[in-house]
Amino acid sequence: MTQRVLEPDPVADAGERTLVVGGDRPVRISAGHRLMHHDGKCSRPHGHNYELTVRLTGDLTEAGWVVDKGAVTDAIEAWDHRFLLEAGDPLIDAFEASGDGDAVVVLERPPTAEVMATVLEERLAEQLPETVSTVAVTVRETGELCTR
Repeated sequence: MTQRVLEPDPVADAGERTLVVGGDRPVRISAGHRLMHHDGKCSRPHGHNYELTVRLTGDLTEAGWVVDKGAVTDAIEAWDHRFLLEAGDPLIDAFEASGDGDAVVVLERPPTAEVMATVLEERLAEQLPETVSTVAVTVRETGELCTR
C-alpha cells in the first residue's frame, strides 16, 4: 500500500508578498485634462499618454495571489480615453451639453499626475481585499514627469 505524504502549505506561511502591475511594461492610458487655475499653457485642454505602475503588498488570498490583476487594470482603464477635470470646471457642462458627459471623470482636486496617483491609490484600497496592506501608484505623465 502506498502512503501519501502531504507537503507543507507554503502559501499559508508565505507572509506578505508584493505584486507589481506594470513594472517593466507600464499600463498605458491616453487621457485629456486641464489645470483650471494654472497660469501657463496647462490651463488649456490637452492630453497625455500616461504610464502607470501599481505596487500592492498583502497576504495571499485563497486564490493564491495578492489580488487579481484584472481588478487593478480595470480601475486604471476607467480613465482611458476620458477627460479628467476638476469639480467646478465649466468644461464639465460643455461635455454634458454635447452628449459626451460619460467621457468626463470629475476629480475633487486639479487633475495633476500627483492627484491621479493619490485618487487611484484610494480607489484601489477601497476595492481590493482586506488582505492588501499597501497600495502605491506611480503615474508618469511625460518622459520628464513622474510621481510616486
